[in-house]
Amino acid sequence: MTEISHGSKISWRPSFDFPFLFPVVLVALVLRLVVMAFLYTEQLDPARDHWKFAYETGRIARSLATGRGFSSPLFADTGPTAFLTPVYPAIIAVIFKLFGVYSKASAFVILILQALISSLTSVPVFFFARKSFGDRVAYWSAWAWAVFPYGVYFSVERIWSTWLSTLLLSILFLMALSMNGGTRIWGWIGFGALFGITALTDPVVISVLPFLLVWMSYRLNRQGANWVRLSGVAMLALIACVCPWFIRNYRVFHQFVPFRDTMGMELLIGNNGNTSHWRPEEIGPWHNIEDWDEFKQLGELAYMARDKRWAMTFITTHPGRFLVTTVRRMVYLWTGFWSFNPRYLSQEPLDVPNIFFSTSFTLLTFIGLWRAFRDHSIDAALYAAVLLSFPLVYYVTHVEVYYRRQIDPMMVVLAVYAIVTMTGKRVETGERQKQELEPVHQM
Repeated sequence: MTEISHGSKISWRPSFDFPFLFPVVLVALVLRLVVMAFLYTEQLDPARDHWKFAYETGRIARSLATGRGFSSPLFADTGPTAFLTPVYPAIIAVIFKLFGVYSKASAFVILILQALISSLTSVPVFFFARKSFGDRVAYWSAWAWAVFPYGVYFSVERIWSTWLSTLLLSILFLMALSMNGGTRIWGWIGFGALFGITALTDPVVISVLPFLLVWMSYRLNRQGANWVRLSGVAMLALIACVCPWFIRNYRVFHQFVPFRDTMGMELLIGNNGNTSHWRPEEIGPWHNIEDWDEFKQLGELAYMARDKRWAMTFITTHPGRFLVTTVRRMVYLWTGFWSFNPRYLSQEPLDVPNIFFSTSFTLLTFIGLWRAFRDHSIDAALYAAVLLSFPLVYYVTHVEVYYRRQIDPMMVVLAVYAIVTMTGKRVETGERQKQELEPVHQM
């Protein structure tokens, strides 16, 4: 890093991005691999036919690797499934084919891959922080992500699609900030196609799409560009990307199943009257033998439809309890607090320190967002839209401790911005605003 003075303004600018970012990614990877060395054995537990090895993702990956197609997400051969979207099970299936199904070698390869993916997220974090708030915030944001406790721990604690979708959403966020009316149409096609791939990795990211497109279209309109044409092209590319999966589901299930078929079950998990834990284990086919028997008897889609009926019945007959539980879920996602009941804390002994960290992190994030609006950063609205829209589906269904991780990179940048501005450091946001107001010529 070099420090360059421009009058009274101090700019922290790396001479080259690669020499700066390489050690950041390397340190991030080393930290994650060290933690992995203590946690990898959790994937190798042979109980319930290696269930903890990637859970439903591992089951579907095994089916793919053994030639049975995209099927059987649980504990028996139950046929074709839409329990998950295809991208991550397909990646795990390739690793299973190369290194063995549920093998120690596969566990190492997958966890190292997840650690690398999480570490590489430092790169888009650096670039979108620099675009929004200048070099100093970008510098500290990249390092903050490298050592960020949630990023270090969760990326190697569980084999799941979260960290790939986190990286992809961070790249999409950077693209949204970077796109303008002078961008070639192929950039918009790439944006739409990447969003489609991200949605097929983790459909929850679709919740932010309308807000990204509205914000990008607003910028284009201010610059006099053809926002209808460009945003339309992006949507067509997204649709083209996800259509094969939709067609597959229609041919298999003879009804429209857009991404996953599990919404009814997700609703029932969080809306059944039991709020002793954010994830009551007796709901669903994983731990309840009666539910598992009904899953096999009814079939996947009928089982999900039944759960949806039960959940909607509970919600409509207990609107007050649904509202209270929704508020509790909101509080949990932003603070980590669910209950101080001793029985609950015996199941979640790390909740108390996590509440302190999660709440502090959230407060810094929203201080940074407020300061960004106060400083008239044009990007503040995009950060706000992503933060407020992404968790909406979890508020009404149920929460998990690793949910909301996909927007942690944006939160890290805002938290760093809060700290930098509270320490009295001047941050350069004016240059970007001037650029936003300049008309561009469409290419």
